[in-house]
Amino acid sequence: MLLPVNWLKNYVDLNISSKEISDGLTYSGSHVESITSMNKGIENVVVGKIEKIEIHPNADKLLVCTIDAGDGIYNVVTGAKNLREGDYVPVALPGATLPGNIDIGTTDFRGIESQGMLCSLKELGYTDNVIPKEMKDGIFVFDKEYPLGDNVVPLMQLNDDVIEFEITPNRPDCLSIYGMAREASATFKGKLQEPEVSLDNEVDEINSYTNGIEVKTEACRRYYSRVVKDVVIKPSPLWIQTTLMNAGVRPVNNMVDITNYVMLELGEPLHAFDLDRLGGRKIIVRQADKGEKLTTLDDVERTLDENDIVIADENIAIGLAGIMGGLDSEITANTKTVLLEGANFSPRHVRLTSKKLALRSEASTRFEKGIDPNLCSQSVERVCELIEETGAGTVVNGVIDVNHTSASLHTIVLRPERARKLLGVDIPDDDIVDYLERLQFKTTKKDGSIVAEVPSFRDDVKVEADLIEEAGRLYGFHNIESKPLTGALTRGEKPYNKQIESRVKSILQGIGYNEVMTYSFISPKAYDMLNLPEEAPERKYIRLMNPLGEDYSTMRTTLMSNMMDLLGRNENKGIDEVLAYEIGYAFIPKSLPVVDLPDEKQVLSIGFYGQKDFYFMKETLETVFERLGVKNLSYEREEDNPSFHPGRTAIVYSDDVKLGIFGEVHPDVANNYELKKRSYIATIDFDKIVELTDLDIKYRPLPKYPSMSRDIAVVVDEEVMVGEIEKVIRSHGKNLVESIELFDIYRGNQVEKNKKSVAFSIVYRSYEGTLTDSVVNDIQNKIIADLESKFDAKLRS
Repeated sequence: MLLPVNWLKNYVDLNISSKEISDGLTYSGSHVESITSMNKGIENVVVGKIEKIEIHPNADKLLVCTIDAGDGIYNVVTGAKNLREGDYVPVALPGATLPGNIDIGTTDFRGIESQGMLCSLKELGYTDNVIPKEMKDGIFVFDKEYPLGDNVVPLMQLNDDVIEFEITPNRPDCLSIYGMAREASATFKGKLQEPEVSLDNEVDEINSYTNGIEVKTEACRRYYSRVVKDVVIKPSPLWIQTTLMNAGVRPVNNMVDITNYVMLELGEPLHAFDLDRLGGRKIIVRQADKGEKLTTLDDVERTLDENDIVIADENIAIGLAGIMGGLDSEITANTKTVLLEGANFSPRHVRLTSKKLALRSEASTRFEKGIDPNLCSQSVERVCELIEETGAGTVVNGVIDVNHTSASLHTIVLRPERARKLLGVDIPDDDIVDYLERLQFKTTKKDGSIVAEVPSFRDDVKVEADLIEEAGRLYGFHNIESKPLTGALTRGEKPYNKQIESRVKSILQGIGYNEVMTYSFISPKAYDMLNLPEEAPERKYIRLMNPLGEDYSTMRTTLMSNMMDLLGRNENKGIDEVLAYEIGYAFIPKSLPVVDLPDEKQVLSIGFYGQKDFYFMKETLETVFERLGVKNLSYEREEDNPSFHPGRTAIVYSDDVKLGIFGEVHPDVANNYELKKRSYIATIDFDKIVELTDLDIKYRPLPKYPSMSRDIAVVVDEEVMVGEIEKVIRSHGKNLVESIELFDIYRGNQVEKNKKSVAFSIVYRSYEGTLTDSVVNDIQNKIIADLESKFDAKLRS
């Protein structure tokens, strides 16, 4: 927000520099971005009157102007086309200096001496974004007669400084000159000038000009309106134009400028409608119809829905409430009667509509933060005062005020001892009261506490801590001495599940996987692409009411689709091998339609394609589980999951607890994601991993006695799982089996059809003594006999 210092001083008595104002307001909580001087080195530029204009005898495109500058007559050559005899203009006399250290002297233009220069607004230092459109290519012409020879710097308020503030979203009351004047008054103890409005010439009755205001939505809390007749649309007086330009706003015409002026002054966005162009001569505030069209002042047609608030007449919508007016009711040069709007709209509705339509304005910036409803009447009355003062029209007697706001004010009890404890400084009770009252909180003392009535413009102050902060910032947080920490210190650390998560990530990254992050919202089509049947539990998903698009319209119940999408996208980009993992959430609804929040189930999703196979995925999971202390793993063939290959998929258990599923992706699913290479996915219940993790690692001494190795190869049916054979081996191991390694699976001419040969290397070791061949051979024989009995296995020689 831009704050012209001279405008600020209209409301608060300050005899200090702009730098001191900035420093003081910064210390009291207002963040200053910059200070800019409007006078960028202007000297000897004065008011002059054009007495005569002649065409340059040697140049058709140049004019020779005879200028009366008060202390003499000057001939000035110019190429501007917007001048007339009798105009009052800014003249840079010989010896003058313009912004940019441009020195002005006497110059010869094709045989005619130009004694100085006529100035445009840009040449006086104004930026293009605030210069009125009609003045962009010409000399600035004053709005009326001014004393000839007067310095234009004070006349055009170029002797002003402008402070730029960053206003935080919780302080919309500071988005105005008067709001910052309140802050300055409280900070510097300067006397605050309350805005007082008086009207001298009200005529007729408002009800004879309009058929009223009808508010049909709760999103409009107040609508205050007045009527002005005999309107004369013309340029604003110089003081309004220069004030607006200093504040960063381009002047348009007197009616628009006055509403903008008051918006900046008091903080209430205002709008003026051409009353003669309103159907039925009335205003209706309502929700828009779905698909309703409205062309806004920027000449863009907008398509609305029932969540938007519109200002309408009896026929059509004529404005977007709190954002921008409509083209059909804008003020034009022919406007004669104006209806003024000072309204208060729901911040939520304004924010959502503004965001949806990508349409932000000065009005929406204020409304979406929340504005004091009391500003509606105060601001409209101030507009009427300025209209009367500048001769822009005649104010009609009477108001229409549709007010649905509460008159009661919020009170908060502040405990001084609590304030002193929180702030860490001993502030007397009377000082706390003084700070609050300087900020316009009405206070009373009661039973050792301070009861504060919160003013209507401070909607951000809701609890005792807010009041303490207000007292603290006026005391000055910079005045509070830094102190060392006291009391028992605690050590902060990650929650247990986050520690496990970090450990799993480290393990997987060590194996060679890359962490990925995917969206929690997926398309309903994803469940079809995974070949899931209609009755699959994954299809019981939550659909979003207002999604970004169809591809992000449901909350995922599985992470497999995200991983498949990622693998397919990488293969299509020519990546030969991808190893990826994600620890994310699946959202499982407790009921449909949704009544309570869904269960957020944390899932470990692992995926890869390339040179690796099913057994690499199995080894990956075993490595993770082993390092987390998850014991007693077992595997069970899974043939009925339509997303996975029926012969290369397994469910992994720890004892009787199901941890998840892993295996090769079904060829049809891979084809749905345009994956040509074999791909492998694991989906593991991470919450179960956290429950079963045992990081209490116990060490034992290195063995004193040697190990013995035996290889065993058996021919079994194709359906027999390797894990089942390993269970048999361990069951006869008598705690002597140190490790089992599968080192070969053979299918070919040397074994029968539908059979396979599986070969294991078994390491035996005792921690109590040296093993003998007889002991190991006895175990081996029992293993072979049990395999023959259970699986009809044949020892392969």
